Amino acid sequence: MNSLADLDPATTALIVIDMQRDFCSPGGYADQAGLDIARMQAVVGQVKALLMAARGAGLHVFHTREGHLPDLSDCPPAKLARSVVAGARIGGPGPLGRLLVRGEQGHDFVPELRPLACEHVIDKPGYGAFHKTTLGALLGAFGIRRLLLCGVTTEVCVHSTLREAIDRGFVCTTVGDATAASQPELQAPALAMIGVEGGIFGGVCSTAEAVAALNALPRANREAA
Repeated sequence: MNSLADLDPATTALIVIDMQRDFCSPGGYADQAGLDIARMQAVVGQVKALLMAARGAGLHVFHTREGHLPDLSDCPPAKLARSVVAGARIGGPGPLGRLLVRGEQGHDFVPELRPLACEHVIDKPGYGAFHKTTLGALLGAFGIRRLLLCGVTTEVCVHSTLREAIDRGFVCTTVGDATAASQPELQAPALAMIGVEGGIFGGVCSTAEAVAALNALPRANREAA
Protein backbone atom coordinates (compact mmCIF):
# COMPACT_ATOMS: atom_id res chain seq x y z
CA MET A 1 0.00 0.00 0.00
CA ASN A 2 1.31 3.43 -0.94
CA SER A 3 1.74 5.85 1.94
CA LEU A 4 -0.29 9.04 1.65
CA ALA A 5 1.89 10.88 4.16
CA ASP A 6 4.03 12.56 1.49
CA LEU A 7 1.28 13.92 -0.76
CA ASP A 8 2.35 17.07 -2.57
CA PRO A 9 -0.62 19.00 -4.04
CA ALA A 10 1.65 20.61 -6.62
CA THR A 11 2.50 17.25 -8.21
CA THR A 12 -0.61 15.17 -7.42
CA ALA A 13 -3.83 14.96 -9.44
CA LEU A 14 -7.19 13.34 -8.79
CA ILE A 15 -8.63 11.34 -11.69
CA VAL A 16 -12.41 10.82 -11.43
CA ILE A 17 -13.25 8.10 -13.93
CA ASP A 18 -16.53 7.93 -15.86
CA MET A 19 -19.02 9.04 -13.19
CA GLN A 20 -21.58 9.53 -15.95
CA ARG A 21 -25.30 9.01 -16.22
CA ASP A 22 -24.62 6.30 -18.80
CA PHE A 23 -23.02 4.22 -16.05
CA CYS A 24 -24.80 5.42 -12.91
CA SER A 25 -28.37 6.40 -13.86
CA PRO A 26 -31.53 4.53 -14.83
CA GLY A 27 -31.89 4.31 -18.60
CA GLY A 28 -28.19 4.72 -19.30
CA TYR A 29 -25.82 2.34 -21.05
CA ALA A 30 -25.02 0.19 -18.00
CA ASP A 31 -28.68 -0.08 -17.03
CA GLN A 32 -29.63 -1.05 -20.59
CA ALA A 33 -26.88 -3.69 -20.53
CA GLY A 34 -28.41 -5.26 -17.44
CA LEU A 35 -25.73 -4.18 -14.95
CA ASP A 36 -26.61 -3.35 -11.36
CA ILE A 37 -26.28 0.43 -11.42
CA ALA A 38 -26.97 0.56 -7.69
CA ARG A 39 -23.34 -0.46 -7.25
CA MET A 40 -22.18 2.59 -9.20
CA GLN A 41 -24.65 4.89 -7.48
CA ALA A 42 -23.43 3.67 -4.09
CA VAL A 43 -19.97 5.23 -4.52
CA VAL A 44 -21.15 8.71 -5.52
CA GLY A 45 -20.91 9.87 -1.89
CA GLN A 46 -17.34 8.63 -1.50
CA VAL A 47 -16.26 10.18 -4.79
CA LYS A 48 -17.87 13.47 -3.79
CA ALA A 49 -16.05 13.47 -0.43
CA LEU A 50 -12.77 12.76 -2.20
CA LEU A 51 -13.46 15.45 -4.79
CA MET A 52 -14.22 18.06 -2.14
CA ALA A 53 -11.02 17.22 -0.23
CA ALA A 54 -8.93 17.36 -3.41
CA ARG A 55 -10.37 20.75 -4.28
CA GLY A 56 -9.63 22.04 -0.81
CA ALA A 57 -6.05 20.79 -1.06
CA GLY A 58 -5.49 22.51 -4.40
CA LEU A 59 -5.00 19.38 -6.52
CA HIS A 60 -5.50 19.38 -10.26
CA VAL A 61 -8.71 17.44 -10.92
CA PHE A 62 -9.50 15.51 -14.10
CA HIS A 63 -12.92 14.04 -14.92
CA THR A 64 -13.11 11.41 -17.66
CA ARG A 65 -16.09 10.50 -19.83
CA GLU A 66 -16.29 7.46 -22.07
CA GLY A 67 -18.23 8.06 -25.26
CA HIS A 68 -18.08 8.33 -29.01
CA LEU A 69 -18.61 10.82 -31.80
CA PRO A 70 -22.18 10.93 -33.13
CA ASP A 71 -21.15 9.10 -36.33
CA LEU A 72 -19.33 6.44 -34.24
CA SER A 73 -16.24 6.85 -36.41
CA ASP A 74 -14.04 6.51 -33.30
CA CYS A 75 -15.74 3.33 -32.08
CA PRO A 76 -13.85 0.16 -33.07
CA PRO A 77 -16.06 -2.38 -34.85
CA ALA A 78 -15.27 -5.04 -32.22
CA LYS A 79 -16.39 -2.73 -29.40
CA LEU A 80 -19.61 -1.89 -31.25
CA ALA A 81 -20.31 -5.57 -31.92
CA ARG A 82 -19.72 -6.45 -28.27
CA SER A 83 -22.18 -3.78 -27.15
CA VAL A 84 -24.85 -5.37 -29.36
CA VAL A 85 -24.27 -8.73 -27.68
CA ALA A 86 -24.52 -7.02 -24.29
CA GLY A 87 -27.94 -5.67 -25.20
CA ALA A 88 -26.94 -1.99 -25.17
CA ARG A 89 -25.79 -1.07 -28.65
CA ILE A 90 -23.47 1.93 -28.63
CA GLY A 91 -25.26 4.70 -30.51
CA GLY A 92 -28.62 3.05 -30.01
CA PRO A 93 -31.59 4.94 -28.56
CA GLY A 94 -32.28 5.13 -24.84
CA PRO A 95 -34.21 7.20 -22.32
CA LEU A 96 -31.12 9.42 -21.83
CA GLY A 97 -30.39 9.73 -25.55
CA ARG A 98 -28.12 7.66 -27.76
CA LEU A 99 -26.03 5.31 -25.65
CA LEU A 100 -22.40 6.35 -25.03
CA VAL A 101 -22.56 9.19 -27.55
CA ARG A 102 -20.98 12.53 -26.79
CA GLY A 103 -23.38 15.38 -26.22
CA GLU A 104 -26.27 13.15 -25.14
CA GLN A 105 -27.78 13.41 -21.67
CA GLY A 106 -26.44 10.00 -20.70
CA HIS A 107 -22.89 10.98 -21.60
CA ASP A 108 -22.87 13.79 -19.05
CA PHE A 109 -21.78 13.53 -15.42
CA VAL A 110 -24.12 12.71 -12.57
CA PRO A 111 -25.35 15.98 -11.03
CA GLU A 112 -23.55 15.50 -7.71
CA LEU A 113 -20.15 15.31 -9.40
CA ARG A 114 -20.20 18.06 -11.99
CA PRO A 115 -16.73 19.51 -12.69
CA LEU A 116 -15.88 23.06 -11.73
CA ALA A 117 -14.99 25.44 -14.54
CA CYS A 118 -11.31 25.22 -13.56
CA GLU A 119 -11.23 21.41 -13.73
CA HIS A 120 -10.35 19.29 -16.73
CA VAL A 121 -12.76 17.08 -18.68
CA ILE A 122 -11.20 14.28 -20.71
CA ASP A 123 -13.47 12.74 -23.33
CA LYS A 124 -12.17 9.32 -24.23
CA PRO A 125 -13.23 6.78 -26.86
CA GLY A 126 -11.65 3.83 -25.06
CA TYR A 127 -11.49 2.33 -21.61
CA GLY A 128 -8.16 3.86 -20.62
CA ALA A 129 -8.03 7.62 -20.11
CA PHE A 130 -4.70 8.05 -21.92
CA HIS A 131 -5.75 6.39 -25.20
CA LYS A 132 -6.37 9.03 -27.91
CA THR A 133 -6.75 11.85 -25.37
CA THR A 134 -4.78 14.86 -24.11
CA LEU A 135 -4.50 13.53 -20.55
CA GLY A 136 -0.82 12.55 -20.75
CA ALA A 137 0.21 15.89 -22.25
CA LEU A 138 -1.75 17.85 -19.65
CA LEU A 139 -0.31 15.88 -16.73
CA GLY A 140 3.16 16.48 -18.11
CA ALA A 141 2.54 20.20 -18.60
CA PHE A 142 1.40 20.54 -14.98
CA GLY A 143 4.32 18.54 -13.60
CA ILE A 144 2.07 15.83 -12.18
CA ARG A 145 3.88 12.73 -10.95
CA ARG A 146 1.30 11.14 -8.65
CA LEU A 147 -2.32 10.15 -9.28
CA LEU A 148 -5.26 9.34 -7.04
CA LEU A 149 -7.86 7.32 -8.96
CA CYS A 150 -11.54 6.69 -8.31
CA GLY A 151 -14.69 5.98 -10.30
CA VAL A 152 -16.23 3.18 -12.35
CA THR A 153 -15.92 0.44 -13.24
CA THR A 154 -13.10 -0.96 -11.16
CA GLU A 155 -12.27 -3.87 -13.45
CA VAL A 156 -12.54 -1.99 -16.75
CA CYS A 157 -11.96 1.76 -17.02
CA VAL A 158 -10.32 2.25 -13.63
CA HIS A 159 -7.91 -0.64 -14.18
CA SER A 160 -7.25 0.32 -17.79
CA THR A 161 -6.38 3.89 -16.79
CA LEU A 162 -4.31 2.70 -13.84
CA ARG A 163 -2.22 0.36 -15.98
CA GLU A 164 -1.67 3.02 -18.62
CA ALA A 165 -0.54 5.42 -15.89
CA ILE A 166 1.86 2.93 -14.32
CA ASP A 167 3.46 2.25 -17.70
CA ARG A 168 4.00 6.00 -18.03
CA GLY A 169 5.83 6.19 -14.71
CA PHE A 170 3.16 7.72 -12.48
CA VAL A 171 2.92 6.78 -8.81
CA CYS A 172 -0.70 5.69 -8.35
CA THR A 173 -3.07 5.16 -5.47
CA THR A 174 -6.53 3.76 -6.11
CA VAL A 175 -9.18 4.80 -3.61
CA GLY A 176 -10.81 1.41 -3.30
CA ASP A 177 -14.18 2.21 -1.75
CA ALA A 178 -14.61 5.10 -4.21
CA THR A 179 -14.64 2.57 -7.06
CA ALA A 180 -17.30 0.05 -8.05
CA ALA A 181 -17.17 -3.05 -10.20
CA SER A 182 -19.96 -4.06 -12.55
CA GLN A 183 -20.42 -7.29 -10.61
CA PRO A 184 -19.87 -7.66 -6.84
CA GLU A 185 -17.58 -10.66 -7.17
CA LEU A 186 -15.12 -8.65 -9.28
CA GLN A 187 -14.45 -5.80 -6.84
CA ALA A 188 -12.17 -7.53 -4.34
CA PRO A 189 -9.99 -9.32 -6.94
CA ALA A 190 -9.67 -6.13 -9.00
CA LEU A 191 -8.34 -4.27 -5.97
CA ALA A 192 -6.22 -7.20 -4.75
CA MET A 193 -4.26 -7.50 -8.00
CA ILE A 194 -3.06 -3.89 -7.64
CA GLY A 195 -0.85 -4.84 -4.73
CA VAL A 196 0.82 -7.98 -6.11
CA GLU A 197 4.62 -8.08 -6.44
CA GLY A 198 5.06 -5.32 -3.90
CA GLY A 199 2.47 -3.03 -5.41
CA ILE A 200 3.00 -3.53 -9.13
CA PHE A 201 0.08 -1.22 -9.91
CA GLY A 202 0.59 1.11 -6.95
CA GLY A 203 -1.39 1.13 -3.74
CA VAL A 204 -4.95 1.05 -2.45
CA CYS A 205 -6.45 3.22 0.27
CA SER A 206 -9.90 4.10 1.58
CA THR A 207 -11.79 7.32 1.03
CA ALA A 208 -11.39 8.15 4.72
CA GLU A 209 -7.61 7.72 4.49
CA ALA A 210 -7.34 9.83 1.35
CA VAL A 211 -9.59 12.59 2.71
CA ALA A 212 -7.66 12.69 5.99
CA ALA A 213 -4.34 12.96 4.14
CA LEU A 214 -5.64 15.74 1.90
CA ASN A 215 -7.23 17.65 4.78
CA ALA A 216 -4.00 17.40 6.78
CA LEU A 217 -1.96 19.29 4.18
CA PRO A 218 -0.68 22.62 5.55
CA ARG A 219 -2.74 25.60 4.50
CA ALA A 220 0.34 27.21 2.94
CA ASN A 221 0.58 24.29 0.54
CA ARG A 222 -3.06 24.73 -0.43
CA GLU A 223 -2.60 28.37 -1.23
CA ALA A 224 0.54 27.73 -3.29
CA ALA A 225 -0.98 24.86 -5.31
